[in-house]
Amino acid sequence: MSYAVKEIFLTLQGEGAHAGRRAVFLRFAGCNLWSGLEKDRASAICQFCDTDFIGMDGENGGRYHADALADKVAALWGENPAHRYVVLTGGEPMLQIDDALTHALHERGFTITMESNGTIAAHPAIDWVCISPKYGSDVVQQSGNELKLVWPQIGTNWQGMENWAFDHFLIQPMDDAAGNKDKVAANLAAAIEFVQQHPKWRLSMQTHKFLGLQ
Repeated sequence: MSYAVKEIFLTLQGEGAHAGRRAVFLRFAGCNLWSGLEKDRASAICQFCDTDFIGMDGENGGRYHADALADKVAALWGENPAHRYVVLTGGEPMLQIDDALTHALHERGFTITMESNGTIAAHPAIDWVCISPKYGSDVVQQSGNELKLVWPQIGTNWQGMENWAFDHFLIQPMDDAAGNKDKVAANLAAAIEFVQQHPKWRLSMQTHKFLGLQ
């Protein structure tokens, strides 16, 4: 199998329980909840995505086989073999993750995190599973390490999610794809208020945006 990759880059993990950790981000092309085209946003299940996952034209993007892709990730990490950490994201990474890729990454010493919408069951070889549910989708992956709920999502059954089997329950304020600062500020205030009222959850911020990182 070959993998359609939008981009691969070395950065710091910006969100969640591993925020601040050195990481190689491997972003797959394609998603099952939105085409990525603005003309389809209003009719998509996920209407608030702020990520470009269309095509293979990003940094180190292209079509790879498993060993070549793992080699590229290792090359971006560099010579130090310690604490190797890769984040598989998208789009929706579970459309492409398979045995060959997870094996190749583990062979090269990487701990594998996956950030997914949870509509496809996580591959069992993933070391750290982060699920970000989208209202209106059928979330089948109801266990893992992080549940990261982008907020606000009107109609979301967050009460039911509290019974899911996750180690960390995170609320992340919704960004605005159009760059409306007032809307972003309102979403942050709503997320803070939610966590104040529901202490099982913790606030997760997109720190990479504050730091000017990818």
